[in-house]
Amino acid sequence: MGHPESSILMTDANHITGFSPERGIVAAKAGGGVKIVIAGGGTGGHLFPGIAIAEEFMYRWPDSRVLFVTSGKKIEETVLAKTEFKTRLISVQGIKGKGLLAKLASLFRLPKGLMEAIRLLAEFKPDVVIGMGAYSAGPVIAAAWLLGKHRVIHEQNSIPGLTNRLLAKMAEKIYVSFPDTGFKRSVSHKIAFFGNPVRRDILASFETDDRKAVPADETREQFIVLVLGGSQGAHSINMAVLDSVIHLRELTDTYRFCFVHQTGVRDAEEVAKVYRQMKIDAEVAPFFNHMEDLYCKADLVICRSGATTVAELTAAGKAAVFIPFPFATDDHQVLNAKALLEEGAAAMILEKDLTGGRLAEKIVYFAQNPAVTAKMAQKIREFGHPKAAQNIVDDICRLIGRPIGQNNQNKFRSA
Repeated sequence: MGHPESSILMTDANHITGFSPERGIVAAKAGGGVKIVIAGGGTGGHLFPGIAIAEEFMYRWPDSRVLFVTSGKKIEETVLAKTEFKTRLISVQGIKGKGLLAKLASLFRLPKGLMEAIRLLAEFKPDVVIGMGAYSAGPVIAAAWLLGKHRVIHEQNSIPGLTNRLLAKMAEKIYVSFPDTGFKRSVSHKIAFFGNPVRRDILASFETDDRKAVPADETREQFIVLVLGGSQGAHSINMAVLDSVIHLRELTDTYRFCFVHQTGVRDAEEVAKVYRQMKIDAEVAPFFNHMEDLYCKADLVICRSGATTVAELTAAGKAAVFIPFPFATDDHQVLNAKALLEEGAAAMILEKDLTGGRLAEKIVYFAQNPAVTAKMAQKIREFGHPKAAQNIVDDICRLIGRPIGQNNQNKFRSA
């Protein structure tokens, strides 16, 4: 589980999900591991790529020390508690989308957050600080800049968020997930396009067993629909899916369908109740931890088009119906999925057009046309960047002057 920064935990490197001794890439430099601070993770979209980068460092240098700096949100606590990475909280709040008083309160917190970040970095002495885009990355990257520490940022979306736009001039390198991410031309020399890192357990599930990436088979008894509203759920998607179940009865035999539904906390009980009343086979939870297992089972995924979800689907090779979050900054969720739609690698329903009937028609279409579903699954994998974390860590190694040599399978520390 995650730990406060004052403790040290030892564990075996082979327990890292997806660990493979055969790959054999690790630093030859005496003294072994790297000290890394990763900041920003208010949502799964920011947090999971950070974990993927941390896993790559731990794979190469099992005695590395990784510290996540967070804002204390529930998703951060829940996910990081299941890892061996330590965490540290700083005083910081977001500004976007808040009222005037809340914005002023957030601004007044910034000096305190910056001082906390300076003390943290002075104490921890990281080799590199990595900002993942959420607002908690702001004071930490600024502190790294003031202290002369190596610092990089990663942008997951096709349109950079406010935090990364503000930090771009301070960062030494900017890693992007899309080739045309809209940073200013003045920082273009810092940009490297490597894609969005995906966690090792998801990558390993589809690298080691090609059968798991094969989509719907019309001879299978059930067609499994995975419903994801992002790490915090999505009420509109939850309600549309429940409405679609009613329409499914009019279009086909509902016994053919099984729903695996991540609802978020607010809707979990109601959604589970409706499935029971409708006698639909379903697995419902506010949040699922082992996404690799769910992707393996799924024939079709209904989800938002946040950058991390898109990246995971390209790794898994699953047909998807995207329902972009309509209030995303600069409509970036639509843009995240644009290239996939143009190449027939995904389908989309805009939220303004979302109804249970329309969603039911999509579900039935993919269930009754396995060849189409298979082709879409194959297409979406062509957009994947499975080596994104490796390439980012390679580049950071060059930045901090870290040589690469033979594998070392000693014990590692999370911080």
